[in-house]
Amino acid sequence: MKKTYKKIYYYKNYNEDVVESANQNYELPKDYIWINNGITYKIKSKIIYFIAKIFGYFYCKFGLKVKFVNNKILRKYKNNGYFVYGNHTQVLGDVFIPSQISRNKRIYTVVSPANLGVKVIGKILPELGALPIPSTITEMKKFTDAIKYRIKENKAVIIYPEAHVWPYYTKIREFENTSFKFPVECNVPTFCMTTTYYRRKFSKKPGIKVYIDGPFFSDEQLNKKQRQEELKNKIYNCMLERSKNNNYEYVKYEKIEQD
Repeated sequence: MKKTYKKIYYYKNYNEDVVESANQNYELPKDYIWINNGITYKIKSKIIYFIAKIFGYFYCKFGLKVKFVNNKILRKYKNNGYFVYGNHTQVLGDVFIPSQISRNKRIYTVVSPANLGVKVIGKILPELGALPIPSTITEMKKFTDAIKYRIKENKAVIIYPEAHVWPYYTKIREFENTSFKFPVECNVPTFCMTTTYYRRKFSKKPGIKVYIDGPFFSDEQLNKKQRQEELKNKIYNCMLERSKNNNYEYVKYEKIEQD
């Protein structure tokens, strides 16, 4: 793999944020609404999403140099709700890349509350389809209901099971079984999108190739926890295999050994 390091990140474990926002400890307001059916909000959301999708097209195509592989498999499920799991390696790109994998499908993305604390773009993330992860049991019920509501609307829900964004990271970090409870409970198709990096001829900055795979299902004869683990393993192993297509390491990650 070609290595031209722009930056080196040091980490102790996979649960660290190597990139932090200015408002990293942002907390959701107690009256936060996950499903807003107000007419004004819906109109505003459609306009913002439409503009963001157009921007995302040009940003992905000409800014990030994104190429999609096998995204045609999603066409068969254009009238279905489904989940898409991805590796979290782009700070801004991971906001826009999912909207380009299936252009006729409205997406909703599970995000950290810290994203809503980011200046400017954080304010419009709810309209873009952000589903922030809550911190209390009461809010968790509303959050779960919102995800199931969007799936019933035949939308796509994007989940980054690695949780923390590691820019240009070329490996797949560990997944938690709990991240896969939603497709098991909703019993809908699940896909994965694996972001990889390739060497460009006339730039030190890598291009991006995103592989779409699936659909994946879990064995309904297993219990819930077993189904979650089975689905996680299928997706993790698929993404692990796809990550072998990385041929350019732009950012270096070095683990700090703990005493």
